[in-house]
Amino acid sequence: MCHAKYMASYFNSKKIPSIALHGESSDEERNTAKRKLVCGEIKFIFVVDLYNEGIDIPEVNTVLFLRPTESLTVFLQQLGRGLRLADDKECLTVLDFVGQAHADYPFEEKFRALVGRTKHSIKHYIENGFFHLPKGSVIQMEKQAKEYILRNIKDVKNTKQNLIAKLKYFEEDTGEKLALSNFLQYHHLTLADFYGNSRNRSFERLKVEAGLSEDFQSEYEGTINRRIQSLFHLDSIELLKFLKGYLECGLIENEEQHLMVGMLYYSFFDTPPKNLEFTSMHEGVQHLISTPAIRREIQQVLDVCIENIRSVEKPSPFDYVSPLRVHAQYTTDQVLAGFGYFNEDGKPAFREGVKYLEDKQTDIFFITLNKSDKDFSPSTQYEDYAISDKLFHWQSQNRTSDTSPTGKRYINQRNTGNKIALFVREYKQMEGYTAPFIFLGTADYVSHQGNKPISFVWRLHEVMPAKLMQAAK
Repeated sequence: MCHAKYMASYFNSKKIPSIALHGESSDEERNTAKRKLVCGEIKFIFVVDLYNEGIDIPEVNTVLFLRPTESLTVFLQQLGRGLRLADDKECLTVLDFVGQAHADYPFEEKFRALVGRTKHSIKHYIENGFFHLPKGSVIQMEKQAKEYILRNIKDVKNTKQNLIAKLKYFEEDTGEKLALSNFLQYHHLTLADFYGNSRNRSFERLKVEAGLSEDFQSEYEGTINRRIQSLFHLDSIELLKFLKGYLECGLIENEEQHLMVGMLYYSFFDTPPKNLEFTSMHEGVQHLISTPAIRREIQQVLDVCIENIRSVEKPSPFDYVSPLRVHAQYTTDQVLAGFGYFNEDGKPAFREGVKYLEDKQTDIFFITLNKSDKDFSPSTQYEDYAISDKLFHWQSQNRTSDTSPTGKRYINQRNTGNKIALFVREYKQMEGYTAPFIFLGTADYVSHQGNKPISFVWRLHEVMPAKLMQAAK
């Protein structure tokens, strides 16, 4: 109330007749203030916790915002006090004195409340114009204001406190159930945007801090926070559907599903089950999700992954059981677990971009197309690129000769029936996280040249996805 009195006193000192009202003001005081405003005896009414709704003064043609409100509903109610039509009223002038006074002011949410739900982000509208507004409405911004707000959106959008505020009023502001998928869609956020790079954030924990859920305790909360990003890229519908069902009922019905559980286990754990006193990978996952909030966290991330699927996977190309699908994305650990290389007994050392699985007669190549000096030494910057949508140029390790067992296995691949599996990514990092590999499927030997290293041309059995083709060339 003191701020309203101060503002009224200041305006009166500048010869601008004003009155201050608050929640304890009598009906007579309120009615008198309204009458004086309408007839022009006063120019401003400064209020605290009043006039958000239930008041109709069509003559109001100026609204000042002098303190922040976290609720978008209240923001719209306050703005609505000046949107009534009246004779001789050409427009509503809105002066917001809160934005620049608070570094974490949510400009994006305020504009979203005005624009409504659309396929474009607020950043897009600020950069290209607000063309999606109610008839007769216009938002024009000076260049300096645009630059300031764009900086604000970038800096504030994904801070922990900002997300907590958005969560707190989400259902009130949107009328939708608070679920991770709904939240991300409404606010135009990706999983990487929401979780950030701090490794100490989760949807369920932020709900607790927003006062929307009961507190929970889990010895694996830190594990989830550090490793949840290993699921962000998953786009194999068969894998995702199985994992969703498995998290609910814990059933494993066949060998392929057993491998899928291994892929989930090694997405979160770096060490074999026995080192953590688990009897199996299944038991390890069940311990991980024994806290309902942890299970919900993983389930909701998988829901978002399912909604994000934009491509069609192809069946496994192998003549043995494998959960890996052509054109789906996986981390290195998920790939190796999918082949059964990471099993109940442990996670063998693996540092290089090639691996031969003798029991499966399969060579796995992990290929990063755009290599930087920071991530790769000169001796490992091999020449790997697409010649066409089915031909791929790949260079072996420097020590591989055409007379070595490895070199001969590659060269004679078509005669021996050995399988070559290519996993390719454009960059090592993506959105601040280690990038996954796209499984291009299996390939056959076409030709080779050179020695230590050997340059090979492989013919893919499936056409390379268009989204990767341009980068691979």
